[in-house]
Amino acid sequence: MTAENVTAANRAGAPAAPETPLLHTQTVQGGPGRAVFVHGLFGRGKNFTTAAKAIADTHTSLLVDLPNHGESPWTERFSYVDMAHALARTLREGFAADGPVDVIGHSMGGKTVMVLALLHPDLVRRLVVVDISPTQSPDSEEFPHLLGALAGVDLTALRTRADADALLQEPIPNPLTRGFLLQNLRPVRRGETGASAGDASGAPAPEAAFRWQPNLALLRAELPAVASFPDMEGRTFSGPVLWVGGTRSPYVTPEAEPAMRALFPRERKVMVKGSGHWVHSEKPEEFAGLLRAFLTAEG
Repeated sequence: MTAENVTAANRAGAPAAPETPLLHTQTVQGGPGRAVFVHGLFGRGKNFTTAAKAIADTHTSLLVDLPNHGESPWTERFSYVDMAHALARTLREGFAADGPVDVIGHSMGGKTVMVLALLHPDLVRRLVVVDISPTQSPDSEEFPHLLGALAGVDLTALRTRADADALLQEPIPNPLTRGFLLQNLRPVRRGETGASAGDASGAPAPEAAFRWQPNLALLRAELPAVASFPDMEGRTFSGPVLWVGGTRSPYVTPEAEPAMRALFPRERKVMVKGSGHWVHSEKPEEFAGLLRAFLTAEG
């Protein structure tokens, strides 16, 4: 995708996809409050199960699979505006039908929920943005390397998930990162053919026993769009915002503060000491404590 197309697809004024999809969700029952969790790149809603259970005494939580991830539909382009519209439709027709809810988003999901709050402020009571900023994300070889490693796996050679784990040990030596990515490797169901059961290029491979559940080809091709943030000039969200970063992560910086404050004037930033990018999984107790304090605060 060219830089011009990235800008066009993410511009606030750009229309949503012709048919804004409903997204797959899972509910964690709990208290009367309502919280929505939105994952990052190559994640899925259930990655936030631990956090949702940690606040279950006060909140019932909705775990969302974003487009091109988990059980949600695939799309033909990557756009934060489109994803925010899809999330808005999903919430309006169900979880937020009776009024605004608390919304928590990590990384790519954090950018999505920021756009949601700016375009659909009536749906959001309080907003939590986890380890991402409303700016162009810093250049990094990490995600191109990780997605390239997944695309390099010969799915037709796999007989078990352990085979994939073995093939990825050299390019992805960290077992936690490898395990996070391998959650997306799914057995091919009987009768399943075409792009969803094929390799990273979308070529049919009906003999493969496994497939990547996310839209790997699209996500890999559109990493520049994933790193971008749409033009939201003139828009603000007036509700309370908790901005959480990890001290060992490059995604929340002092340089990003003016952009964050311009869009979210009631933001409060907290940096979690010793955490990297996946704050909710690296520091679950600290993250749960921050959530609880923020979501239950008065005013």
